[in-house]
Amino acid sequence: MPLAAPTPIKCDLAIVGGGLAGGLIALAVARQRPELKIVLVEQEAHFGGNHIWSFFASDIAPEHRWLTAPLVTYGWSGYDVHFPAHSRSLDNIYYTIESERLDWLLRHNLPASSLLTGRTVKAVSPRLVVLDGAQRINAGGVIDARGVADYHHLDCGWQKFTGQLMQLSEPHDLTRPIVMDATVEQHDGYRFVYVLPFGMDKVFVEDTYYSDKPDLDRRVMAQRIAAYADGKGWQVERVLREETGVLPVVMGGDLENYWASGSGRTAKAGARGAFLHPVTSYSLPDAVRNAIYISELPDYDGDRLNLLMRQRAQEHWKGGSFYRILNRMLFRASEPGERYKILERFYRLKPGLIERFYAGQSTGSDKARILSGKPPVPIGKALQAIRARKKKR
Repeated sequence: MPLAAPTPIKCDLAIVGGGLAGGLIALAVARQRPELKIVLVEQEAHFGGNHIWSFFASDIAPEHRWLTAPLVTYGWSGYDVHFPAHSRSLDNIYYTIESERLDWLLRHNLPASSLLTGRTVKAVSPRLVVLDGAQRINAGGVIDARGVADYHHLDCGWQKFTGQLMQLSEPHDLTRPIVMDATVEQHDGYRFVYVLPFGMDKVFVEDTYYSDKPDLDRRVMAQRIAAYADGKGWQVERVLREETGVLPVVMGGDLENYWASGSGRTAKAGARGAFLHPVTSYSLPDAVRNAIYISELPDYDGDRLNLLMRQRAQEHWKGGSFYRILNRMLFRASEPGERYKILERFYRLKPGLIERFYAGQSTGSDKARILSGKPPVPIGKALQAIRARKKKR
Protein backbone atom coordinates (compact mmCIF):
# COMPACT_ATOMS: atom_id res chain seq x y z
CA MET A 1 0.00 0.00 0.00
CA PRO A 2 1.55 3.38 -1.01
CA LEU A 3 2.42 5.81 1.74
CA ALA A 4 0.17 8.83 2.08
CA ALA A 5 1.66 12.14 1.00
CA PRO A 6 2.81 14.36 3.89
CA THR A 7 0.39 17.02 5.01
CA PRO A 8 1.26 20.27 3.18
CA ILE A 9 2.80 23.07 5.21
CA LYS A 10 0.93 26.35 4.85
CA CYS A 11 2.52 29.75 5.39
CA ASP A 12 2.43 33.39 4.31
CA LEU A 13 6.04 33.49 3.16
CA ALA A 14 8.47 30.68 2.31
CA ILE A 15 12.17 31.54 2.07
CA VAL A 16 14.35 28.96 0.34
CA GLY A 17 17.98 29.13 1.44
CA GLY A 18 19.06 29.90 4.99
CA GLY A 19 22.27 31.77 4.26
CA LEU A 20 22.87 35.47 4.81
CA ALA A 21 20.22 36.82 2.42
CA GLY A 22 17.49 34.36 3.42
CA GLY A 23 18.32 34.59 7.11
CA LEU A 24 18.16 38.39 7.15
CA ILE A 25 14.79 38.35 5.38
CA ALA A 26 13.44 35.90 7.95
CA LEU A 27 14.69 37.99 10.88
CA ALA A 28 13.34 41.24 9.43
CA VAL A 29 9.90 39.86 8.57
CA ALA A 30 9.64 38.08 11.94
CA ARG A 31 10.20 41.40 13.71
CA GLN A 32 8.17 43.66 11.44
CA ARG A 33 5.29 41.26 10.72
CA PRO A 34 5.06 38.91 13.74
CA GLU A 35 1.47 37.95 12.86
CA LEU A 36 2.64 36.17 9.69
CA LYS A 37 3.72 32.56 9.34
CA ILE A 38 7.23 32.25 7.85
CA VAL A 39 9.02 29.07 6.78
CA LEU A 40 12.79 29.13 6.21
CA VAL A 41 14.25 26.11 4.41
CA GLU A 42 17.95 25.15 4.51
CA GLN A 43 19.57 22.02 3.11
CA GLU A 44 22.36 21.95 5.71
CA ALA A 45 21.95 21.12 9.40
CA HIS A 46 22.35 24.74 10.46
CA PHE A 47 21.79 28.19 9.00
CA GLY A 48 24.47 30.47 7.62
CA GLY A 49 26.90 27.83 6.41
CA ASN A 50 30.54 28.24 7.49
CA HIS A 51 31.16 31.92 6.89
CA ILE A 52 32.55 35.11 8.32
CA TRP A 53 30.95 38.25 6.87
CA SER A 54 32.38 41.72 7.44
CA PHE A 55 31.12 45.19 6.65
CA PHE A 56 31.76 48.86 7.29
CA ALA A 57 29.43 50.88 9.50
CA SER A 58 28.85 53.20 6.54
CA ASP A 59 27.52 50.28 4.45
CA ILE A 60 24.31 50.22 6.48
CA ALA A 61 21.85 53.10 6.73
CA PRO A 62 21.37 54.24 10.36
CA GLU A 63 17.67 53.37 10.26
CA HIS A 64 18.51 49.79 9.22
CA ARG A 65 21.13 49.01 11.86
CA TRP A 66 18.59 47.37 14.17
CA LEU A 67 18.83 44.36 11.86
CA THR A 68 22.62 43.99 11.87
CA ALA A 69 23.41 45.08 15.45
CA PRO A 70 22.36 41.78 17.12
CA LEU A 71 24.45 39.81 14.61
CA VAL A 72 27.80 41.51 15.21
CA THR A 73 30.40 39.40 17.01
CA TYR A 74 33.44 41.68 16.62
CA GLY A 75 33.98 45.36 15.87
CA TRP A 76 36.93 47.70 15.43
CA SER A 77 37.29 51.48 15.24
CA GLY A 78 39.18 51.38 11.93
CA TYR A 79 41.32 49.33 9.60
CA ASP A 80 44.62 49.32 7.71
CA VAL A 81 45.70 48.64 4.13
CA HIS A 82 49.22 47.89 2.88
CA PHE A 83 50.61 48.11 -0.65
CA PRO A 84 54.18 48.02 -1.93
CA ALA A 85 54.36 51.83 -2.22
CA HIS A 86 51.67 52.92 0.22
CA SER A 87 50.14 52.05 3.60
CA ARG A 88 47.21 53.77 5.24
CA SER A 89 44.99 53.68 8.32
CA LEU A 90 41.32 54.59 7.93
CA ASP A 91 38.82 55.26 10.69
CA ASN A 92 35.63 53.74 9.29
CA ILE A 93 34.19 51.33 11.89
CA TYR A 94 34.45 47.71 10.78
CA TYR A 95 32.24 44.84 11.96
CA THR A 96 32.23 41.06 11.60
CA ILE A 97 29.36 38.54 11.71
CA GLU A 98 29.96 34.82 12.21
CA SER A 99 27.55 32.29 10.73
CA GLU A 100 27.06 30.64 14.14
CA ARG A 101 25.55 33.89 15.40
CA LEU A 102 23.10 34.04 12.49
CA ASP A 103 22.03 30.46 13.23
CA TRP A 104 21.57 31.25 16.94
CA LEU A 105 19.48 34.38 16.29
CA LEU A 106 17.19 32.61 13.85
CA ARG A 107 16.52 29.82 16.35
CA HIS A 108 15.81 32.34 19.12
CA ASN A 109 13.60 34.67 17.10
CA LEU A 110 11.49 32.26 15.06
CA PRO A 111 9.44 29.31 16.28
CA ALA A 112 10.86 25.85 15.63
CA SER A 113 7.97 25.15 13.25
CA SER A 114 9.26 27.93 10.97
CA LEU A 115 12.76 26.48 10.60
CA LEU A 116 13.37 23.49 8.34
CA THR A 117 16.97 22.25 8.13
CA GLY A 118 18.48 19.26 6.36
CA ARG A 119 15.84 19.43 3.63
CA THR A 120 16.45 19.20 -0.10
CA VAL A 121 14.42 21.46 -2.37
CA LYS A 122 13.10 19.67 -5.45
CA ALA A 123 11.12 22.47 -7.09
CA VAL A 124 10.23 26.11 -6.54
CA SER A 125 7.49 28.33 -7.97
CA PRO A 126 5.96 31.67 -6.91
CA ARG A 127 3.64 30.00 -4.35
CA LEU A 128 4.96 26.47 -3.93
CA VAL A 129 8.07 24.71 -2.63
CA VAL A 130 8.43 20.95 -3.08
CA LEU A 131 10.86 19.22 -0.72
CA ASP A 132 12.31 15.73 -0.52
CA GLY A 133 9.77 13.09 0.45
CA ALA A 134 7.10 14.92 -1.60
CA GLN A 135 6.62 17.44 1.20
CA ARG A 136 4.90 20.57 -0.13
CA ILE A 137 4.94 24.09 1.23
CA ASN A 138 1.95 26.12 0.07
CA ALA A 139 2.82 29.78 0.54
CA GLY A 140 1.35 33.14 -0.25
CA GLY A 141 4.73 33.92 -1.78
CA VAL A 142 8.17 32.33 -2.17
CA ILE A 143 11.63 33.93 -2.20
CA ASP A 144 14.56 31.92 -3.55
CA ALA A 145 17.82 32.81 -1.78
CA ARG A 146 19.81 29.63 -2.41
CA GLY A 147 22.94 31.26 -3.77
CA VAL A 148 24.30 31.38 -7.29
CA ALA A 149 22.24 30.65 -10.38
CA ASP A 150 23.85 30.01 -13.80
CA TYR A 151 26.86 32.33 -14.08
CA HIS A 152 27.35 31.35 -17.73
CA HIS A 153 24.94 34.19 -18.47
CA LEU A 154 27.39 36.70 -16.95
CA ASP A 155 30.86 37.85 -17.98
CA CYS A 156 32.93 37.32 -14.85
CA GLY A 157 36.33 37.42 -13.31
CA TRP A 158 36.64 35.68 -9.96
CA GLN A 159 37.44 36.51 -6.37
CA LYS A 160 38.57 33.30 -4.67
CA PHE A 161 39.79 32.82 -1.15
CA THR A 162 40.73 30.47 1.64
CA GLY A 163 40.55 31.74 5.22
CA GLN A 164 41.67 30.18 8.48
CA LEU A 165 40.89 31.14 12.06
CA MET A 166 44.06 30.40 14.02
CA GLN A 167 44.62 29.84 17.71
CA LEU A 168 48.03 31.30 18.57
CA SER A 169 50.30 30.20 21.39
CA GLU A 170 51.01 33.85 22.31
CA PRO A 171 49.09 37.11 21.86
CA HIS A 172 49.42 38.93 18.54
CA ASP A 173 50.03 42.68 18.41
CA LEU A 174 47.17 43.63 16.09
CA THR A 175 44.53 46.10 17.25
CA ARG A 176 42.65 46.57 13.95
CA PRO A 177 41.94 44.57 10.82
CA ILE A 178 44.15 44.61 7.75
CA VAL A 179 41.55 44.71 5.00
CA MET A 180 44.18 44.45 2.26
CA ASP A 181 47.83 43.48 2.58
CA ALA A 182 49.09 43.50 -1.00
CA THR A 183 52.77 43.52 -0.02
CA VAL A 184 52.70 39.74 -0.43
CA GLU A 185 54.05 38.06 -3.55
CA GLN A 186 51.58 38.36 -6.41
CA HIS A 187 50.20 35.12 -7.86
CA ASP A 188 47.28 34.32 -10.16
CA GLY A 189 46.09 37.90 -10.63
CA TYR A 190 45.73 40.44 -7.83
CA ARG A 191 46.58 38.79 -4.53
CA PHE A 192 46.18 40.20 -1.04
CA VAL A 193 45.89 38.87 2.50
CA TYR A 194 42.99 39.86 4.75
CA VAL A 195 43.50 39.73 8.53
CA LEU A 196 41.01 40.01 11.41
CA PRO A 197 42.24 40.02 15.03
CA PHE A 198 39.78 38.01 17.13
CA GLY A 199 40.70 38.61 20.75
CA MET A 200 44.27 38.59 22.01
CA ASP A 201 45.42 35.23 20.70
CA LYS A 202 43.18 34.41 17.75
CA VAL A 203 43.51 35.73 14.23
CA PHE A 204 41.61 35.09 11.02
CA VAL A 205 43.86 35.13 7.93
CA GLU A 206 42.42 34.93 4.43
CA ASP A 207 44.41 34.53 1.21
CA THR A 208 42.46 36.24 -1.61
CA TYR A 209 42.89 36.48 -5.38
CA TYR A 210 41.21 38.48 -8.15
CA SER A 211 41.81 35.87 -10.81
CA ASP A 212 40.80 35.14 -14.40
CA LYS A 213 39.89 31.57 -13.48
CA PRO A 214 37.72 30.14 -10.68
CA ASP A 215 40.10 27.24 -9.96
CA LEU A 216 41.02 27.13 -6.27
CA ASP A 217 43.88 25.07 -4.82
CA ARG A 218 43.09 24.99 -1.12
CA ARG A 219 46.33 23.20 -0.25
CA VAL A 220 48.53 25.85 -1.87
CA MET A 221 46.52 28.67 -0.33
CA ALA A 222 46.74 27.07 3.13
CA GLN A 223 50.52 26.87 2.70
CA ARG A 224 50.66 30.57 1.84
CA ILE A 225 48.53 31.41 4.88
CA ALA A 226 50.97 29.45 7.07
CA ALA A 227 53.90 31.29 5.49
CA TYR A 228 52.22 34.66 6.13
CA ALA A 229 51.62 33.78 9.79
CA ASP A 230 55.22 32.63 10.12
CA GLY A 231 56.44 35.89 8.60
CA LYS A 232 54.50 37.76 11.30
CA GLY A 233 56.14 35.66 14.01
CA TRP A 234 52.86 34.02 15.03
CA GLN A 235 53.10 30.54 16.51
CA VAL A 236 49.98 28.68 15.42
CA GLU A 237 48.73 26.06 17.87
CA ARG A 238 45.83 24.89 15.70
CA VAL A 239 43.37 25.98 13.02
CA LEU A 240 39.92 26.44 14.57
CA ARG A 241 37.97 26.82 11.33
CA GLU A 242 38.52 27.14 7.61
CA GLU A 243 36.38 28.50 4.83
CA THR A 244 36.83 28.74 1.09
CA GLY A 245 34.87 30.53 -1.57
CA VAL A 246 34.77 31.55 -5.23
CA LEU A 247 32.75 34.69 -5.93
CA PRO A 248 31.95 36.32 -9.28
CA VAL A 249 33.40 39.72 -10.16
CA VAL A 250 30.86 40.76 -12.78
CA MET A 251 31.99 42.70 -15.86
CA GLY A 252 28.83 42.37 -17.95
CA GLY A 253 26.33 39.84 -19.23
CA ASP A 254 22.64 39.12 -19.53
CA LEU A 255 20.75 39.82 -16.31
CA GLU A 256 17.39 38.64 -17.65
CA ASN A 257 18.66 35.19 -18.58
CA TYR A 258 20.59 34.96 -15.33
CA TRP A 259 17.41 35.77 -13.38
CA ALA A 260 15.42 33.19 -15.36
CA SER A 261 18.09 30.52 -14.77
CA GLY A 262 17.46 30.65 -11.03
CA SER A 263 13.91 29.29 -10.58
CA GLY A 264 12.26 31.29 -13.34
CA ARG A 265 9.39 33.54 -12.22
CA THR A 266 10.05 33.14 -8.50
CA ALA A 267 11.25 36.14 -6.47
CA LYS A 268 14.96 36.01 -5.70
CA ALA A 269 17.40 37.53 -3.21
CA GLY A 270 21.13 37.45 -2.57
CA ALA A 271 23.44 36.07 -5.24
CA ARG A 272 20.46 34.22 -6.76
CA GLY A 273 19.10 37.58 -7.85
CA ALA A 274 22.52 39.10 -8.72
CA PHE A 275 22.40 41.33 -5.62
CA LEU A 276 26.18 41.60 -5.26
CA HIS A 277 28.59 44.52 -5.24
CA PRO A 278 30.17 44.16 -8.69
CA VAL A 279 33.74 44.88 -7.51
CA THR A 280 33.92 43.42 -4.01
CA SER A 281 31.36 40.64 -4.62
CA TYR A 282 30.00 41.35 -1.12
CA SER A 283 26.28 40.81 -0.67
CA LEU A 284 25.66 42.01 2.90
CA PRO A 285 24.69 45.68 2.24
CA ASP A 286 22.20 44.65 -0.43
CA ALA A 287 20.96 41.75 1.69
CA VAL A 288 20.13 44.20 4.49
CA ARG A 289 18.42 46.65 2.15
CA ASN A 290 16.36 43.89 0.55
CA ALA A 291 15.40 42.36 3.89
CA ILE A 292 14.13 45.69 5.19
CA TYR A 293 12.29 46.36 1.92
CA ILE A 294 10.57 42.95 1.96
CA SER A 295 9.63 43.29 5.64
CA GLU A 296 7.79 46.54 4.86
CA LEU A 297 5.69 45.18 1.98
CA PRO A 298 1.93 45.08 2.64
CA ASP A 299 1.51 41.52 1.32
CA TYR A 300 3.53 38.58 -0.04
CA ASP A 301 1.69 37.50 -3.16
CA GLY A 302 4.17 35.36 -5.10
CA ASP A 303 3.73 37.00 -8.50
CA ARG A 304 3.94 40.49 -7.04
CA LEU A 305 7.04 39.55 -5.06
CA ASN A 306 8.71 38.35 -8.23
CA LEU A 307 7.82 41.53 -10.08
CA LEU A 308 9.10 43.77 -7.28
CA MET A 309 12.35 41.88 -6.69
CA ARG A 310 13.03 41.66 -10.41
CA GLN A 311 12.61 45.43 -10.66
CA ARG A 312 15.05 45.87 -7.77
CA ALA A 313 17.53 43.56 -9.50
CA GLN A 314 17.24 45.61 -12.71
CA GLU A 315 17.80 48.85 -10.77
CA HIS A 316 20.77 47.30 -8.97
CA TRP A 317 22.23 46.14 -12.30
CA LYS A 318 21.82 49.58 -13.84
CA GLY A 319 23.38 51.21 -10.78
CA GLY A 320 26.37 48.88 -11.05
CA SER A 321 27.40 49.88 -14.58
CA PHE A 322 30.26 52.09 -13.38
CA TYR A 323 31.65 49.34 -11.16
CA ARG A 324 31.54 46.87 -14.05
CA ILE A 325 33.66 49.32 -16.07
CA LEU A 326 36.22 49.27 -13.25
CA ASN A 327 36.17 45.47 -13.30
CA ARG A 328 36.91 45.45 -17.01
CA MET A 329 39.84 47.79 -16.39
CA LEU A 330 41.08 45.50 -13.62
CA PHE A 331 40.79 42.26 -15.57
CA ARG A 332 41.21 43.36 -19.19
CA ALA A 333 43.41 46.47 -19.14
CA SER A 334 46.10 45.44 -16.67
CA GLU A 335 48.55 42.59 -16.49
CA PRO A 336 47.70 40.14 -13.67
CA GLY A 337 50.85 40.93 -11.70
CA GLU A 338 50.21 44.67 -11.97
CA ARG A 339 46.57 44.74 -10.87
CA TYR A 340 47.46 45.74 -7.33
CA LYS A 341 48.46 49.19 -8.64
CA ILE A 342 44.80 50.01 -9.36
CA LEU A 343 43.85 49.35 -5.73
CA GLU A 344 46.99 51.08 -4.48
CA ARG A 345 45.93 54.24 -6.33
CA PHE A 346 42.32 53.88 -5.15
CA TYR A 347 43.41 53.83 -1.49
CA ARG A 348 45.06 57.22 -1.88
CA LEU A 349 41.65 58.84 -2.42
CA LYS A 350 39.50 60.58 0.22
CA PRO A 351 37.96 58.42 2.99
CA GLY A 352 34.40 59.47 2.18
CA LEU A 353 34.81 58.38 -1.42
CA ILE A 354 36.15 55.01 -0.28
CA GLU A 355 33.23 54.55 2.13
CA ARG A 356 30.63 55.32 -0.56
CA PHE A 357 32.40 52.97 -2.98
CA TYR A 358 32.14 50.01 -0.62
CA ALA A 359 28.49 50.80 0.08
CA GLY A 360 27.82 50.81 -3.69
CA GLN A 361 26.69 54.44 -3.52
CA SER A 362 29.41 56.33 -5.39
CA THR A 363 28.38 59.84 -6.47
CA GLY A 364 28.98 61.33 -9.88
CA SER A 365 31.94 63.31 -8.55
CA ASP A 366 33.30 60.13 -6.92
CA LYS A 367 33.23 58.36 -10.27
CA ALA A 368 34.93 61.25 -12.03
CA ARG A 369 37.64 61.35 -9.38
CA ILE A 370 38.27 57.59 -9.60
CA LEU A 371 38.71 57.81 -13.39
CA SER A 372 40.61 61.13 -13.46
CA GLY A 373 44.34 61.43 -13.95
CA LYS A 374 46.69 58.94 -15.53
CA PRO A 375 45.40 55.41 -14.90
CA PRO A 376 47.84 52.82 -13.48
CA VAL A 377 47.24 50.71 -16.61
CA PRO A 378 48.05 51.30 -20.32
CA ILE A 379 45.83 54.18 -21.48
CA GLY A 380 44.79 52.44 -24.71
CA LYS A 381 43.64 49.33 -22.88
CA ALA A 382 41.90 51.45 -20.24
CA LEU A 383 39.88 53.26 -22.91
CA GLN A 384 38.97 49.97 -24.57
CA ALA A 385 37.75 48.62 -21.23
CA ILE A 386 35.66 51.73 -20.53
CA ARG A 387 34.03 51.61 -23.96
CA ALA A 388 33.51 47.87 -24.06
CA ARG A 389 29.92 46.65 -24.38
CA LYS A 390 28.60 44.05 -22.00
CA LYS A 391 29.60 40.61 -23.14
CA LYS A 392 26.84 37.99 -23.35
CA ARG A 393 27.52 34.28 -23.23
